[in-house]
Amino acid sequence: MVERLGADACALSGIIERVSGKWSIGVLLAASAGPVRFTELERELAGISRRMLTLTLRNLERDGLLERTVHPTVPPKVEYSLTAVGRELHTALAALTDWARRHQDAIERARREHDRSATAQQDGAEHGPDDGDQRCGPQPRGGRA
Repeated sequence: MVERLGADACALSGIIERVSGKWSIGVLLAASAGPVRFTELERELAGISRRMLTLTLRNLERDGLLERTVHPTVPPKVEYSLTAVGRELHTALAALTDWARRHQDAIERARREHDRSATAQQDGAEHGPDDGDQRCGPQPRGGRA
């Protein structure tokens, strides 16, 4: 049973890593509005190189999330659109995005609190249990570097 879970986790993590990448998410979101051309994607995904966009498109096509359509024109017109599986993934990404927006402030507060607590624990370990309260004045804010 444990071996099976490990094998599933390994297989699933590869899929999750592929679809959760910065450029993959951008391509999937752009293609969710309908067929999109390479140059449109290039404009929409600021900072992506042509090579990275090409690799991302190929990987998403290979994974069955995008469909590549070549129209018989001169020059050839190539469009990318979501497959049924890609549309289902887009729905899940939209739900995850909504969740992240709703909880962004709470997560940031939790991170700050955790970082303050971790810093206090580190300071206690460095200064010893009795001298940690001897500091005065404002304490640094934020997390560890």
